Amino acid sequence: MELRQLRYFVTLAEELHFGRAAAREHIVQSALSQQLQRLERELDVLLLDRTTHHVELTPAGSAFLIEARQILAHLDRAALAAQHAASSAPSLRVGVVDASYESMPQILRQVQEQYPELEVHQVEAGVPEQFRLLADGRLDVGVGRASLAPLEVASELFRLDPLGVLVPEGHPLAASPGVPVATLAAEPLLLAEEQRAPEFNQFVIELCRSVGFVPRLYGGTVESIRAAVDLVAQGRCALCVPASCVVAVPGIVWRQLVAPVSRYPWSVLWRAGDHSEHVRALVASARTLSQEFGWLDPSSQAIG
Repeated sequence: MELRQLRYFVTLAEELHFGRAAAREHIVQSALSQQLQRLERELDVLLLDRTTHHVELTPAGSAFLIEARQILAHLDRAALAAQHAASSAPSLRVGVVDASYESMPQILRQVQEQYPELEVHQVEAGVPEQFRLLADGRLDVGVGRASLAPLEVASELFRLDPLGVLVPEGHPLAASPGVPVATLAAEPLLLAEEQRAPEFNQFVIELCRSVGFVPRLYGGTVESIRAAVDLVAQGRCALCVPASCVVAVPGIVWRQLVAPVSRYPWSVLWRAGDHSEHVRALVASARTLSQEFGWLDPSSQAIG
């Protein structure tokens, strides 16, 4: 079966006249008739009732007309989509955990210096949602801990981020540049919503258990770092965040966790098998910045 046969059939169904249909398709009437006869042979079904002066669709022809129109409409949409993609600016859909984290903005700046025409669309989403969006093709790149990544998602570690705690300036833990993890046992800790960041919650809880306690959790939840910081400022809880979380709020301080020092693993995420130019450029940029700033080098990330 050929697409032109479908088109000829739809035209004839609309005209119900071989001469007019042939004229619309710019072919001779005999060629139109031959193509439609060939279509019926291939389908092994009668689509048309023909007489010398009249053409009608059979019940099979009426049913076939509905599907044929849909096929041709899909083909037209596919052609328009391809033409639009070819004529429009290239784009990259990027997942970010929270706008407060500095790594992805740094990476994107470097990518856009290399590709100034590139349109970047940032989507704020937790890592589990990024996995789903990547697998579904609705994201091109993401960022987060890759420990729970499905097989459809590829990853590359680019930053081991010192983990610390946010507390008010007058808090006892703010007096030292390094806070032993064990001292968090006395603090209500605010974790992220479990559906949004199970990988980060797991990391913090495992760290606490490694020194012999289960953290006492603050009962509420928030959906952003900014909202969490507001609770910290009120003295309601402490909040564990990596050093790359940019928080500039008067009266709040970040202190690195020690004994043991812990570093949160950030990976760039992309759809396995996607080797497109801009995805490769972003992964390469993450790798370059990691080397330039020593993001994977423990000696370059001192307490401060």
